[in-house]
Amino acid sequence: MSRTDAPPQLERVLAMIPWLATHRNVAKRDVAERFRVSLDQLESDLGLIMMIGVPPYSPGDYINVSYDDDDVDVWLAPYFTRPLQLSAAEGLALLAGGRALLAVDGSDPNGPLATAIDKLEAALGVSEVVVDVTAPPWLDEIRTAAADGRRVEIAYWSAGRDELSTRRIDPGPPFFALGEWYTDAYCWMRNGPRMFRIDRIRALSVTDESFEPVASRPATSVYHPRPDDVRVTIELPRGASWVAESAPSESVEDLPDGRQRVVLAVSEPAWLERILMQVGPAATVVAPPDWTDLGARAAQRVLARYRADAASES
Repeated sequence: MSRTDAPPQLERVLAMIPWLATHRNVAKRDVAERFRVSLDQLESDLGLIMMIGVPPYSPGDYINVSYDDDDVDVWLAPYFTRPLQLSAAEGLALLAGGRALLAVDGSDPNGPLATAIDKLEAALGVSEVVVDVTAPPWLDEIRTAAADGRRVEIAYWSAGRDELSTRRIDPGPPFFALGEWYTDAYCWMRNGPRMFRIDRIRALSVTDESFEPVASRPATSVYHPRPDDVRVTIELPRGASWVAESAPSESVEDLPDGRQRVVLAVSEPAWLERILMQVGPAATVVAPPDWTDLGARAAQRVLARYRADAASES
């Protein structure tokens, strides 16, 4: 396993272990399809799981795995089933994380999480632990406009196009996802629904126009591929499977040499340029034809900027 393979394999194995532990005797092919890996890669992952333990890392220290036949069976060592004994520092970290989740709009202040946090506070002998989720500028204004059905005009910076534009939107209730605040709004410049990240709003004013407010909270996904978004086929090198796992991929094909061919829905070229720059020149855009040199053109622009900065400093 190369250094570039290690992070995605570790992430996959960490997700695979609890799933296999609760789904006993699963066919290897079903496991491979679920985690989007080849059967050979699955064998490698299961071999790695076998070695999870303490030095000298004998098979089955913490996790027992049976995968010689067509099925996979994983079961945890008995001490995993005993109650977890947390240190004071671990308990406080867990408490802070739980409080952060409760601070997010939409959390149930009287639900199971709140009850568990109350019990943890009692066990730790602490009270009134407060965690605030950072609120970006204009969050309160968006929340009020969404509740009152007031159309707003915003100056919005688009990361996908790297440009500032003025738009009139009918905002939906703000929601917190992936560490940021968003509003699912109707954009009158685009004449359709668009997702806006609230921290990218540079200015806001409330107009005299109104709309019917939306009471329900939108889905947690912050990107919804549209039919007219370009579908781009990319061949990724070994170790770059994180692209298919984190991006809006519509299909994933494992190639014989460990590479992957993925089809991505792309709304803005600048977003894909950043992905290609992260992966490096081993990533190849196969289709459509006018996108095949997208990564090379982006790299040339970055290089030209560095050269210009170096020339100005000399």
